[in-house]
Amino acid sequence: MEKREVRRRLSGGVEPQTDGTAHARVWAPACQTIDLVFDADRSRVFPLARQGDGFFEARIDGLAAFDRYWFRIDGDRLRPDPVSRFQPDGPHGPSTLVDPSTFAWTDRDWNGIGPAGQVVYEFHVGTFTPEGTWAAAAEQLPALADLGVTVVEMMPIADFVGAFGWGYDGVNLYAPTRLYGTPDDLRRFVDRAHAEGLGVMLDVVYNHLGPDGNYLNDFSSDYFTDKYSNDWGRAINFEGPPQARALFVENAGYWIDEFHFDGLRLDATQDLHDASQEHVIASIVKRAREAGGHRRVMIVAENEPQDTRLVRPPEQGGYGVDALWNDDYQHSAAVALTGRREAYYKDYTGSPQELVSTAKYGYVYQGQWYGWQKQARGTPALDLTGVSFVGYLENHDQVANSAFGKRLHQLSPPGRYRALTALTLLAPATPLLFQGQEFAASAPFLFFADHGEDLREAIAVGRREFLSQFSSTKDPEVQAALPPPGDPETFGRCKLDLGERERHTESYALHRDLLRIRREDPVIAAASTGRIEGAVLSPAIFVLRYGVGSGSDRLLVVNLGIEFSLPALPEPLLAPPFGCRWILEWSSEAVRYGGSGRVSFDPTTACGFPGEAALLLRAERQSGERQVRGVDD
Repeated sequence: MEKREVRRRLSGGVEPQTDGTAHARVWAPACQTIDLVFDADRSRVFPLARQGDGFFEARIDGLAAFDRYWFRIDGDRLRPDPVSRFQPDGPHGPSTLVDPSTFAWTDRDWNGIGPAGQVVYEFHVGTFTPEGTWAAAAEQLPALADLGVTVVEMMPIADFVGAFGWGYDGVNLYAPTRLYGTPDDLRRFVDRAHAEGLGVMLDVVYNHLGPDGNYLNDFSSDYFTDKYSNDWGRAINFEGPPQARALFVENAGYWIDEFHFDGLRLDATQDLHDASQEHVIASIVKRAREAGGHRRVMIVAENEPQDTRLVRPPEQGGYGVDALWNDDYQHSAAVALTGRREAYYKDYTGSPQELVSTAKYGYVYQGQWYGWQKQARGTPALDLTGVSFVGYLENHDQVANSAFGKRLHQLSPPGRYRALTALTLLAPATPLLFQGQEFAASAPFLFFADHGEDLREAIAVGRREFLSQFSSTKDPEVQAALPPPGDPETFGRCKLDLGERERHTESYALHRDLLRIRREDPVIAAASTGRIEGAVLSPAIFVLRYGVGSGSDRLLVVNLGIEFSLPALPEPLLAPPFGCRWILEWSSEAVRYGGSGRVSFDPTTACGFPGEAALLLRAERQSGERQVRGVDD
């Protein structure tokens, strides 16, 4: 009999074949036998043949798309497929056969996204809309495109136990969670985003698996290691058998290939421990880019120690990531906005010097002593440009890492908040907005996780212990009022009221106008891959200068304090280019943003500067006598 060809996308899992059969393959060196068992009729059993490399495989007749199945281990344990593409009943239920080739994509002409020129919008599918589904989220994509967003970044979706959660406790790495819809619903979301001109990135977690529903150890103990410690559980074993490592590396390409994601955000990369010749992060980046083919793929990483090797090219000993999340900027800005310096904010002052440094150099800490951790923090980044960093006032962690998940606009003076919003959206780093930030959402974002009774109290205790690093949360009254993570009401309170987009017009206009400037002003836009200059004018005022020497210079002047008047301004960055004058282009004090009215500011005259405000000035060429004097008289 002629041997039928097997075509596979991944090294493991059950995949449909062109002849109507399915091919099952699973790496299970810890097992003696593996059978595929039909869930609908458990008397239908297909033994898988053991191969020499620890894999078991077989061609299966009669298993069609949407059929449910189990892997039976050693004749007595039913387990879901480690490479299941869908778990309709959750991580403890059977797997479902999915045929990714049947979806009719319409994005053939989409070319992906590069790191330059992006505006990222982070969202949690379950709370972004009242329905909490991909279908409902897709209906909001035109509004995000109109706002000026270019990339939506989806918080993790690998399936996890419970009815709600952040997604960082995923256990089925290849199965989009059933909580938000079907795999094709996710594909329709991505396809719709591309039709709206939006890229889509996915937050992926390769540093640990969740505490419930993780069955990998039944197939092989080599998936995990005790060689390294991990903040969230046992460390992943990237140094062991290549088949164990491949489960995670292939996953990076899977999302790009089968769902057309345009990039990945790698969670907590400091806990991806690997002493292999090629670090697993570099392998993940390489695999994702290969999966993209002609489409550009953007990779962003979170790295708490601020290791800039991640964004350096492989030929320089780096891992090839495009950009790093910049918590230094968030911490400085948050202190400037709130005046609070608890916990990990204690080593930041929110000063003009810190904010100028983040705009010019990315990280504030690049190897200096860091008191909170009692060690040096960061690595050199002086040679990197803004495109290597993602800057934000809010993200899911920074909003939720507080007692009651309040937004920064609720905790800071309005004028100062508008001024630092301008800095965030016009600075060289790629800006990131967290869901609802653009319309001053009233909904909090709290930590929520729906685990079983055996874990629920432990998770609540762990959350209280984490928050206790903030001295204010030790107040017994605060402790008593902390929202329980496992309470459905905690989750429900975090759902956005999208009607606030129309009701909170001042905040929405502020963000929309600033993103238009970032997109349309060529000097501002070029800053992400070039250099800017900056200077501190007073204990509360600083200036950034864009396009120095171009004759088309821009000035962003930010005052975090009270109205200020200087009889002289001995700072050369304030001087207009030869033959030019400064024209007020934009003001955070415009009435449409809730301000008290635009105020003229001319650094060539002795005039005051409005309190808690940001002004954008552009150089305009003059003629005749005015060109010689350089001022507008």
